[in-house]
Amino acid sequence: MSRTPQEIFESYVYAGTMTRNADALAENFTADGVFEAPLMPAGATFPRRLVGREEIRSAMAAYYGRQAKGNRPPNPEKSAYVLHTTSDPDVFIVEIDVVFDGEGDGEGDGDGDDVTVSLVQIFRVRDGKIARLRDYFTPELMS
Repeated sequence: MSRTPQEIFESYVYAGTMTRNADALAENFTADGVFEAPLMPAGATFPRRLVGREEIRSAMAAYYGRQAKGNRPPNPEKSAYVLHTTSDPDVFIVEIDVVFDGEGDGEGDGDGDDVTVSLVQIFRVRDGKIARLRDYFTPELMS
């Protein structure tokens, strides 16, 4: 079954960012798929490079398990993306602005403001699955 770039992207985001389901996330990748976050420094908590669906599954499960339970989920109504197809039908690029709701502490110190994280992802697909994903975001936001 062939999936459109939008279907692939939305499935990936739902499995990872929205539900933090490492099994569902990994199933979006080919068996030999590669996930890369090239801007991550060596030794960062977030994985810099994962090769193969099973390594993606286990590393992301461990990462999601280490995340604080109180982490705010993104607000899909405030978040947005623009998907760009390319001349290569197996490659698409997504510009993303993810908005996390402010906590609204009521103290007027700015801590209650929404936080927007902007990133770019480059997808290479094969047979409706992600063969390679390069995720470009600010590493400091993942600490």
